[in-house]
Amino acid sequence: MVPLLLVLLLVLILFGAGFAVKILWWVAIAVLILWLIGFVARPKSGGGGRWYRW
Repeated sequence: MVPLLLVLLLVLILFGAGFAVKILWWVAIAVLILWLIGFVARPKSGGGGRWYRW
């Protein structure tokens, strides 16, 4: 019974980690797209080349 519970716990941990990594990949892609849009749509005149404050 204990080995079965350990295997089920391992499966749950790996599934949770895989889900978290997949969510983080989507967040990273969204941030990259927003950065690229900001880079392309930045104002051309004066004020430096950055569209963000930091």
